[in-house]
Formats: sequence, C-alpha cells, structure tokens
Amino acid sequence: MFKTSRIVVNTTKQEAANFPPLVSSYNDKIRPILDAVDKLRRLNVTQEGIPLPTIVVVGDQSSGKSSVLESLAGISLPRGQGICTRVPLIMRLQHHSDTVPEFRLEFHKKSVKILEESNISEAIDKATVEIAGNSKGISNVPLTLVVKKQGVPDLTMVDLPGITRVPVHGQPENIYDQISEIIMEHIKPEESIILNVLSATQDFSTCESICMSRRVDSSGQRTLAVVTKCDQSPDGLLEKVTKDDVNIGLGYICVRNRINNETNDEARIQENKIFETHTKLCKIEKSMVGIPALAQRLVEIQSVIISRCLPDIVKKINEKLNASILELNKFPRNLTTIPEAMAAFMQMVGSFKETLQKILIRGEFDDYVDEKEMHCDARLIEMLDNLSKELHKSVKFSDNFLVAEMLILQEANGIRLPNFIPHSMFLLLLQRKVTGIADLPVAFADEVWDYIETVCVNVLTAQAGNYPQLYSSLKKATSNVMATTKAKFMDRVIELIEMEKITDYTCDPDFISSYDKLMCNRDAFLKSMINYSATTNVEGYGTINVKHLHSVSANTRDQAFEMKMKMTAYWKIVLKRIVDCLALHLRFLMQHVVNKGLETEVVNEVMVRGDGIEKLLDEPTSLAKKRESLQTSIGLLKESKEIIEQVMDNTVSG
Repeated sequence: MFKTSRIVVNTTKQEAANFPPLVSSYNDKIRPILDAVDKLRRLNVTQEGIPLPTIVVVGDQSSGKSSVLESLAGISLPRGQGICTRVPLIMRLQHHSDTVPEFRLEFHKKSVKILEESNISEAIDKATVEIAGNSKGISNVPLTLVVKKQGVPDLTMVDLPGITRVPVHGQPENIYDQISEIIMEHIKPEESIILNVLSATQDFSTCESICMSRRVDSSGQRTLAVVTKCDQSPDGLLEKVTKDDVNIGLGYICVRNRINNETNDEARIQENKIFETHTKLCKIEKSMVGIPALAQRLVEIQSVIISRCLPDIVKKINEKLNASILELNKFPRNLTTIPEAMAAFMQMVGSFKETLQKILIRGEFDDYVDEKEMHCDARLIEMLDNLSKELHKSVKFSDNFLVAEMLILQEANGIRLPNFIPHSMFLLLLQRKVTGIADLPVAFADEVWDYIETVCVNVLTAQAGNYPQLYSSLKKATSNVMATTKAKFMDRVIELIEMEKITDYTCDPDFISSYDKLMCNRDAFLKSMINYSATTNVEGYGTINVKHLHSVSANTRDQAFEMKMKMTAYWKIVLKRIVDCLALHLRFLMQHVVNKGLETEVVNEVMVRGDGIEKLLDEPTSLAKKRESLQTSIGLLKESKEIIEQVMDNTVSG
C-alpha cells in the first residue's frame, strides 16, 4: 500500500487567506516534478514503452465522474445523455497566480487556445468529433485540456469514457468491450493510480468500475474511491466507506457535486453545509469528505507515486535510449558520393568473403555460436556420414542369398569350357549394384549445395541486408554461382558413378585380405549344403537363409559363392571411394566458390550487368523512414532524459 504523509504547507497566513484551500494544501516542491512528467507525457514517451505515473479516473456511466472533475478544475465539462467522455481526456490542472485563467486544448499535434471559460465544453466537443467522429463511438486517441487557473490543485489526471453495457443509437454493438479495453490499458500499469468514482446510490460490489480495477489491483493499494450523490443516499454510507467490503486500499472521499446552475463556490458551500449538518453524513470523518479533501489526497498520492517512479523512469529511458542508439548504429551510412558507395561496396564484398572463409573453409563459427545450422563443418560431415550409412545398407546379405549371382552365371553359359567365370559377368553384376545406389550420391549433391546456398544467403543477409537496393543483385549473383557450381558437382557425381561402372579396379590391399577372410566361410557354407541346413553363418553378416540353394548344382553354388564374396570385398572399397571422392570434390569446389567464384560474380552482377554502385546512393524509402523514426525516438528519449535529470538535480540541490 502507498504510504502518504501530509504535505508541508509553505504559505503564510496571509497567502492562505488569499488562496482557496485547494492551493494552500499543495507543496510547491512537487510542481517542477509534475511539470517534468507532464512534459514527458506531451512528448508521448509512453509510445517508447515507458509508462508514466498517472491518476486514471474511471467510473460507471452517470456515476458523476465528470462532475467530480468539474469541481476539481472549477470549470464546466460536456454534459448530456449517454457517454459524454468519448476519448481519454488528459486534464492538466495548474495553479495560476494571475487572476486571468488560461485554457488550452492539445490534440493531433496541435494546440488550440480557448479564450473564454464558458467555451471549454464546446471546444472539447469539437475536438472530440475531430478525433472520434460525429457518431457516438469512442476513440483511444487522447485529448489534453490544460487549465491554468487560480485556486486549482496541481494535478494531472486522465478521464476515461464511462462504462456502459447497453449501446444506444449510433454506438457500436461492442461499445462495452471497446471501453473496457481502453480502461484496462490505462489502469494496468503499476504506475497508475485508479480514481474510482462510485455513486452512493449503488451497491459498490456490483459496480463495473470496481470489478475492472480489482482485476489489475486486487489488493486495492493503487485505488482511491470517490463517492458521489451522498445527499441522495445517505443511509448506510458511513458503514460502506468504513467497512470497505470492496477493498479500497487508498480509502474513500465523499463529495457533493454541483447541481443544476450552481457555481463552483456555491457548490462548495452547500457541500460543506451538508457534511456538517446532515444527521448521518456529519458522522463521516472530516478528512474523508469534500472536494478540498479529495484535492489534498490526490496531491499527496501524486507526489508519492511520482517520487517513487522517477528512478525507474530514468532507468527505462536509459535502457531504451541505449538500445535505440545501438540499433541506429547498425544501420548503414547514408552514402552521398560515388567514392563512399564504392568503399562501402568493397567493404561489404570483403566482409562477405571473409565470413564465408571462416565458416565454410576454416570451420570457425564464433559469430554464430547459437546457430547450429551455421556450424558448417559439423553439418557437412553429418551429410557425408548419412550418405555413407545409406550406401552401406546395400552391403547386407538378403534372404535371396546368391540369387543375383546365379542369374548372372546362368546368362554366362556358352560354348566354352565350364567352371570359368567370364570377367564380363562380374562387371555386369557390379554395374547393376552401382546403378542401384546411383540416386544416393545425386540426392546428396542436391542436399549439400542447397545447404551451402542457404549458408551463403544467411551471411549475405547479415552483411548486406542493410543495403536492400543492392541485396537483390547480390542474392542473384549468389544463386547464380551456387547453380553453376552445383551443376559442376552433379557432373562429377555422374562421372564418378559411370567410372565405377566401367571397370573393377583397386590397389587397396584391404581388398585381398577382406576377400580371403570372407572365403574362410566357404567350408561352413558347403557343410550346410551337404547337411541340408536351412541356414548358414557368415562371419560379420550373421545367419543367412540358404534353404533355397539346396536344389542348385554344387558347381553353380560354389561359383556364385565365390563371386558374392569377391563382390562384397570389392563393394566396400567402391562405397568408400565414392564418399571420399565426393568429399574431395565438395571441398575443392567450396574453396573455388569462396575464394574466387562468388566475389567475381558479385562484382560482375553489380558493376557489369547491373546499374552499378550508384544504387547505393538511393536509400530505400522504408529504410529512410526507419532511420528517421529511430532518430526521432532517440531525440525524444534524450530530451526526456534531460528533463528528468534536471528536475532530479534541482530536487537534490533544493
């Protein structure tokens, strides 16, 4: 709960006699601070996400909300049936030493001076129509009324539309939802004090304004209640404001508003009389009754909340200012000459090349620690490993053990000596196996170069994204290089596949040792055939089904077994060679792309085929607007910071 203390009055007895009670209760030291907050409000610093301490006036329709504000300001506000306040009305009340008051309306970045006090209501109506239209709809665009008048309390309050559930003619069907949204937006911040205007004629617990304020301030520590129409329903009022069933943490103030054509002075006399003479109302504590008591209480609360919030406002302004300056510094320089544009272009290309060398060639990723997709070495190795795993799935022995080999042998029969396996048959089997896995290297080529292009575009966006006038050309150049290089790589993949089909050759000593090791399983295989076993065991490949081979001639089985073991030993070398060659080709082409290909194509695309670096001199409208917006924001925040720092320095020195 906010703790408030009585403000020390620095006025003399003579001054107190000359000024109304509302002024004599005010501490002069808070005026500069309030002025500073009002300046921040005029600067619209809230649009930067910095909430300001605010007294927000809410109440059900016809609760007497506008009348309370009239009494505080000593002026007349729009009256009538339905919603009188259709836009948030920021009321800035300032005690004015001059006997001639000043009135001013501020909205839509313009200021309208009101010459006569009697014209205030009409001026507000006209401004409201300009903001919210001729109908009875509402708007969340604020209207500021500045009242400089002798005797008014130094307060700034935001009056919001009265709560109504049933739309009248000309109002939208969702008028309640619209009003609720505006109210919740204003009362939700912790910096807001809720001035809840309640009619004494109602059950407080059923008031919509109470229900809304309790949603955001369940403890009531930010809520002050003003009870109107006390003279109309005095019975039980004392119990209602002292028992506090609805949890109003900042207490209650009971008032009597101006009636009909009463002047403000007449209304205050009648208010004082009724709370002193009425048999029931006179029992309410004097500090809880009357507009002067309300003014005193509001000034106290305002002083406390502003003093409490100032350090946090300074902190938020500094944080937002630093973030905005940092963002602006990331913007490219606004280039104005060809030499500047050339220098910026060469720096961009150089930075692009250096970054790609780091992540694609040297395998460094310190600039992309949290972006795993940019850890290129690791991702490329993953793709190569996945390719190797997919290829080696073809090494496994199937249930149709030796069937493919026997079919090949059957096709090799001819008019010649038996038991000699023509080399062409082994090569035919090899070609069929290579054809069976040919799609895997092709798919790898697609995947790996699509990935590399994505990496290049990501780097390009980071390096050149601030120059959208060139970005499309640079991206096109990158795509061109990637397409050309991918085609080259694909050609080499196809060549590699075709080379493996042409002949069977290796100088790898592992071939002989692997073949010999596999042939050691021959005796076990022959034994399984003699014993008519359903399975046999091949070391390294587990149990193999051989039941379908019992009816095959021993000579054919033996030749097929030998061919199978030879192919198995050689096939491992073929697969390893494919992966190794692809890795080497990939590395070779990556080096070419990063060290020369991209740079050359980028320069050609921009300088030769494009419109040249003159494009850099034409800053895009969207970028210029964003730059201007940031500069405006920074200027606003700097001005806000100066205002707050100045008032805090003055407060300390005072």
